[in-house]
Amino acid sequence: MNTAVKWKLFVMMVLEFFIWGAWLPLIFGYLPSLGFSTTQQILILNAFPVASIIAMFFSNQFADRNFSAERFLAFSQFIGGLGMLGMGFTRDFTMFFVCMCVHCLLYVPTLSIVNSITFANLKDPKQFGLVRMGGTIGWVLAAWPFTFIFIDWDKVTAAHPAGLVDWLSTALKSGLAGEALKNATRWTFIVAGIASLLLAVFSFALPDTPPKKADTAENKLAWVEALRLLRKPFVLVLWIVTFVDSFVLNCYFNWTGTFLGSPQVGIPGNWIMPIMSIGQVAEILTMAVLGLALKHLGWRTTMIFGISGHLVRFLIFAFCPQVTWLIVAINILHGICYAFFFAAVYIFVDEHFPSDVRSSAQGLFNVMILGLGVIAANTLGPWLLQNVFTVGDKTDFEGLFLVPAAVSLGAIVTMALFFHPPDQGTEQTAVAGEPARA
Repeated sequence: MNTAVKWKLFVMMVLEFFIWGAWLPLIFGYLPSLGFSTTQQILILNAFPVASIIAMFFSNQFADRNFSAERFLAFSQFIGGLGMLGMGFTRDFTMFFVCMCVHCLLYVPTLSIVNSITFANLKDPKQFGLVRMGGTIGWVLAAWPFTFIFIDWDKVTAAHPAGLVDWLSTALKSGLAGEALKNATRWTFIVAGIASLLLAVFSFALPDTPPKKADTAENKLAWVEALRLLRKPFVLVLWIVTFVDSFVLNCYFNWTGTFLGSPQVGIPGNWIMPIMSIGQVAEILTMAVLGLALKHLGWRTTMIFGISGHLVRFLIFAFCPQVTWLIVAINILHGICYAFFFAAVYIFVDEHFPSDVRSSAQGLFNVMILGLGVIAANTLGPWLLQNVFTVGDKTDFEGLFLVPAAVSLGAIVTMALFFHPPDQGTEQTAVAGEPARA
């Protein structure tokens, strides 16, 4: 592949996931600070997963087959970027919710579009991992600049510590609070919006990727064919566990920022995003060894390791909140949680299903990963945190984190007992009458 094209695709991925990574980790603590009720928070948080479900039909059935992918990307990022900017300049619920809906409905389909552009311009699909790594880097890059925005520089200046080391130490410990933190947090949306507009402009420099034409019944009604896959017991089990694991993963996103900034842990607000980004750094490494893990451990054991990462992390959160270094370090398990389960699921579908239903199967699992599992977490998460495990100004984080820990344990047991995929390459693996790819 032309080196210039590869770098364009890489930059596209960096910007695409920078946008998402800039606002997601902090929105769960930001919405309550605006005075939004639990119901209002749930409505805002669920705009993204609802858009993910709509995207299964929209991006596959309409956008992909009526527009050049790079032009659709430009249009979506431009309008979606304006919606993101709007969230940075309003504290009114109705306007915030409308802006979030606009952004999500336009942004979510682009998660598939950037993949389509990449695969269409790769000579070897195995190079996708190197290009997709740009997305992980983009997410990490989104976290670190806000470390300095959220520093209380007035406090640092007033302290007048002696020496550079003391000055840096004071700066790193001086996180914003109250109204100042609220004003600074809105910049996460403004920066994400600017990045979206930049990607809209950059899209015109991407390789031309013309629309695809639907030439089979499966392509025309992909969602119908996808539902038929659930007749296979191993598919149904994996689909259900994928929903459960998505719920658990998004409990982490819902609660971790609040937990890290709580009096029990005491992490300054400016360090919350960088600490949570440790998982994305680890993801780069775990993606690199995922192939070896699948080869030597097999599908079931590898996926169980991925789910077990959630279990261990939530148990540490529940029982060791005072051990700050461990609370920070355990975030490295996010890489294992994502790569060893969710990435493994995508590879499993690609390896085990015949070509004419492979796209449908990916869409079926994306409904769980980006849609229903997220809706469950975004609906129950704020309610459990604010109405069940918080009394007055004190939150029972131990009881709160034991909920997803128990759910993770149930998923592990389910996978161990009931997930029995056929050997790859056998006739049993075929879902729609075609032997699986060897």
